[in-house]
Amino acid sequence: MYEFMLHSSIKGYATFQEFAQAEELRENDLIITNEFIFDPFIKPCGVPCHTLFQEKYGAGEPNDEMIDAIRADIPQDTARIIAVGGGTVIDIAKVLTFTGDWNTEDIFMGRVVPHKSRRLLVIPTTCGTGSEVTNVTICELRGLKTKKGLALDTMYADCAILIPEMVRTLPYQFFATSSIDALIHAVESYLSPKAIAHSEAFSEKAIDLIVKGYRYVEAHGAQSWTEQAEQFLIASNFAGIAFGYAGCAAVHAMSYPLGGKYHIPHGEANQLMFAAVLRKYAEKQPVGKLNALEAIFAKALGVSVEQALPELYRLMETILARKPLREYGMTLEEFPVFADSVIEGQQRLLKNNYVALTREDMIEIYNSCH
Repeated sequence: MYEFMLHSSIKGYATFQEFAQAEELRENDLIITNEFIFDPFIKPCGVPCHTLFQEKYGAGEPNDEMIDAIRADIPQDTARIIAVGGGTVIDIAKVLTFTGDWNTEDIFMGRVVPHKSRRLLVIPTTCGTGSEVTNVTICELRGLKTKKGLALDTMYADCAILIPEMVRTLPYQFFATSSIDALIHAVESYLSPKAIAHSEAFSEKAIDLIVKGYRYVEAHGAQSWTEQAEQFLIASNFAGIAFGYAGCAAVHAMSYPLGGKYHIPHGEANQLMFAAVLRKYAEKQPVGKLNALEAIFAKALGVSVEQALPELYRLMETILARKPLREYGMTLEEFPVFADSVIEGQQRLLKNNYVALTREDMIEIYNSCH
């Protein structure tokens, strides 16, 4: 038995102005965004909402101190939260729909059951996280010195809003890391044992759109990605739907220590692990669904099945060059510690692996990337 649902409605608008008019934004709405997004897209619309800028509360990816500080500044009468941004803004906004007596660490450690009392509308401004259609949020818990993921059905956005103009001004580096993240979402959800025909369809279409987009960028130059912005945004959304159902796996799990200790951007950290994890999968179980994935990439890339994954890795490196882990300052001695932390803290993801990985497998993967 299975049940496939789209928990969030999905709407598309050409501009933020069109969205603001259609959704009748009002004074008891709260926009959470970044000032560099607000100034060109939102401020000219003259919306009456309260606005909080995420960067005023800290830099980088979400952490519990940042979320707690923003929460303290939310107007009491807030009825809707409108998240306009990338993964950091969206992940924070999901938590801020909850009211009650708690702090962020309590929620991520399962000490309280939060109550959602505010509606959530999400406008992604990157083409990668797919977070607008998932119930997952990631947070660094400063006091515990770890990153933790949380998946609650109450964290689905009530509505995901796709506005292509919001991603076209994204700096190339953010396009590269976020779109690679989307591609890995599609791959991991496709290989997941929880995948079904419906989620696979979204994974496959996301892969096709992203690969075609990357080939266009390779042929026409880095900044040409903006000409494919709408397709990358849709692909990210499709990948989010797929992994929202089937989940991510070892690539994401093993990237968390890299981001947690070395503050490597999420999509970049995922790419560092991606090829090595798939090679280990192929070594341990060469015959299986991995072959179907190879066929999908072979078709999208116009190469033989045998060439598909090597050609994919090459293409990804034209979009974002992958560095050895040692260039970030990592040492071989850290990798057993990383593996232990993944095994202890990321079982939610590891259960979605194509094939089970042992502690020794994980250490070998890290070593191969050093």
